[in-house]
Amino acid sequence: MPKTPKVHDPSEQIRAALRRPGHGSSDFDLNPETVLPPGRKLRPAGVLVPISVIDDVPRLILTKRSSALKHHPGQIAFPGGKQDEGDVDVTAAALREAREEIGLPTELPEVLGFLPTHETVTSFSVTPVVAILRQSFQTVLETGEVDEVFSVPLAHILDPSNYVVESRRWRGQRRKYFTVPFGPYYIWGATARILRGLAARVGE
Repeated sequence: MPKTPKVHDPSEQIRAALRRPGHGSSDFDLNPETVLPPGRKLRPAGVLVPISVIDDVPRLILTKRSSALKHHPGQIAFPGGKQDEGDVDVTAAALREAREEIGLPTELPEVLGFLPTHETVTSFSVTPVVAILRQSFQTVLETGEVDEVFSVPLAHILDPSNYVVESRRWRGQRRKYFTVPFGPYYIWGATARILRGLAARVGE
């Protein structure tokens, strides 16, 4: 009988990368001329960066936000959201949101660590919670918030050459941002910037 291909487990490689010192990122990294309003307060949020090691190659799970949403409709995002009063920390917020958005059981992800916080233009301080998934789960989308769940080979995300800086007009100014397209999925903005930071750490 043919042997089942052995899945590469990137856990230790990712753990080592997350332990490396480094600075946080922001939506303004490529736009240093941006003037932020005085007294700006950042709200804590957590997003899950789930890496599945079930298939023959590790894959990163992402979502496509509903096109009906008021903010960031149709964009590619991590499962996650703002920290509510009932969340003990940003990890709890990320796991809760992942359960609500895509049906991921909270006990399934094995948290490996955290990337530095990312400051968004919408005044959130986002903590990326990186986790491994060793079991499959039944995807259940939250109607009205998520249109689709898909996965990208982790190797694609960790290759810096796949990232491109693009720009568009935003509030009367030219804004630059990272992109890391994959097939029909246009991954850009905060999601791409956070992933670019992970790629840089793993490559050190």
